[in-house]
Amino acid sequence: MSLGALSPEAHKTLNIAMNRIGAKSDSGEGGEDPAHFHPEPNGDNPSAKIKQVASGRFGVTAEYLNACEELEIKIAQGAKPGEGGQLPGMKVTQLIARLRHSTPGVTLISPPPHHDIYSIEDLAQLIYDLKQINPDAKVTVKLVSASGVGTIAAGVAKAKADIILISGHNGGTGASPATSIKFAGLPWEMGLTEAHQVLTMNNLRSRVTLRTDGGLRTGRDIVIAAMLGAEEFGIGTAALIAMGCIMVRQCQSNTCPVGVCTQDESLRAKFTGTADKVVNLITFYAQEVREILASIGARSLDEVIGRADLLDQVSRGSRHLDDLDLNPLLISVDGARSTSYDRNRPRNPVPDTLDAQIVQDAARFLKDGEKMQLAYAVRNTDRTIGTRISSHIVRRFGMRNSLQPDHLTIRLQGSAGQSLGAFAAPGLKIVLEGEANDYVGKGLSGGIIVVRPPMGSPLVAAENTIIGNTVLYGATGGFLFAAGRAGERFAVRNSGAKVVVEGCGSNGCEYMTGGVAVILGRIGANFGAGMTGGMAYVWDPEGRAVTLMNRDTLVTCPVTVPHWEEELRSLIERHAAETGSRRAADLLADWATARRQFVQICPKEMLPHLRYPLVAEELALPAE
Repeated sequence: MSLGALSPEAHKTLNIAMNRIGAKSDSGEGGEDPAHFHPEPNGDNPSAKIKQVASGRFGVTAEYLNACEELEIKIAQGAKPGEGGQLPGMKVTQLIARLRHSTPGVTLISPPPHHDIYSIEDLAQLIYDLKQINPDAKVTVKLVSASGVGTIAAGVAKAKADIILISGHNGGTGASPATSIKFAGLPWEMGLTEAHQVLTMNNLRSRVTLRTDGGLRTGRDIVIAAMLGAEEFGIGTAALIAMGCIMVRQCQSNTCPVGVCTQDESLRAKFTGTADKVVNLITFYAQEVREILASIGARSLDEVIGRADLLDQVSRGSRHLDDLDLNPLLISVDGARSTSYDRNRPRNPVPDTLDAQIVQDAARFLKDGEKMQLAYAVRNTDRTIGTRISSHIVRRFGMRNSLQPDHLTIRLQGSAGQSLGAFAAPGLKIVLEGEANDYVGKGLSGGIIVVRPPMGSPLVAAENTIIGNTVLYGATGGFLFAAGRAGERFAVRNSGAKVVVEGCGSNGCEYMTGGVAVILGRIGANFGAGMTGGMAYVWDPEGRAVTLMNRDTLVTCPVTVPHWEEELRSLIERHAAETGSRRAADLLADWATARRQFVQICPKEMLPHLRYPLVAEELALPAE
């Protein structure tokens, strides 16, 4: 339940309640106010112990990822499997926009898939990235109850996840589409038992903790979930009801009459929930669980985990009515009794990156703040470079630090592996002479990344790909300069980084909500799909770019206003200085001509919020 769907008061109350009793609350997709990362004067902790990383990557910064005990990758939501999310502009307040690095009043779209996960191997890479940015947190993967989820769960366990969450169709229904509420998703019981059985049969069950949610309402539900294999249990809707939710089911409309799911200040004032009410709810759950366990002779919940043999299907009263066979849910597979369940096990380890050496070599920087430059040769097995050192920077100096932009400069030569500079923090600059694989600058959080060809390369940089796919996914700040082309889904969900590349593949600037993208070359099809914020400039001497853009939400125009021209030119000048780009130098040498060849692209929703006009009103043209 994200801050955005929930009101700030409800979100904070839930966090405080869970922290009081030693449980965990989930931040949801919308990020979290950094002010919550520190306890309040009375000792209450308003920070969620679980930070969610969803497909929109809203508010996912290096600081956010380091302020938790657990990181949750939300693959999908039980109430709307396979669908993305949308936060209407009317719910995007100043606070929500600040936390999500977007613009107040502008709609925010979460893609249906994670654009850096198209296989189990991709998921393993994201898990690896998250375990580098936070060396202490466990990683959860949230799946939905579905036929075949057991096979997926086995892959997730092999990808080094620590916790697998099976979400049922009854969860989170307030802001889901009506068609999904009625027709999509399956009960948590079906997905949970399949995941438990498949993991057990493949000797993977002891590697992970199983969690379930999506309609747990009573202590009886919790005991049944434990018998079907769950070790941890998520309570969502019931907790909201304890805080005052009256199930009006208009969460998406910003008109919640009790202030639980609204950003309207007049309605938020009606919120009467307290942490004590939620604590009482969980206490009553615990009491009911104890009573049920006592009635069957069990001394603790641990004794009934995976004991599906203790469950029987109840008759509906007549033989002809008992047409549903639940026996597949009640199977105890071989080896189930010998499985070890340990929620306190350490997280599954992952190999170190080059950053282990960088942290050692940068000891003086981390201890005394000494300015340093380090140099290394790399190859494509060196993944996620710069991420662990960014974790140290955030923990030692903070996100809003006083470090110079290149206080720690890491110079690399060779072919970098995936996720170069992922979540790079302010004060870190990475300069690569060579090329980089996919996910460069994923979640970039204020650092600087420069990628350029080797000095003696005979290749024409602007005609060759130098960085891979899904660059700057979810970036919230910083700079990227690449003297060459980027792959597909360049700057997808960028919400704050400024970037210059010399061409990109299809789906560039998809779902972008902030930042600036300058493309000094050809673009691919479907450019700007779902783009609701930020600004893009495309060098288009042949006049073909407009035909490759998604025409539903964009306006285009020449660069004529001095403010925008200065923004564009200053980025190109810096690109030339950082990378030695021949194309940038040529454009700057004849700027009067080059300026007229640029197309400026802006989302229609942003037009009322711009500080400067794009062009004179009579000259503005829709993308079509």
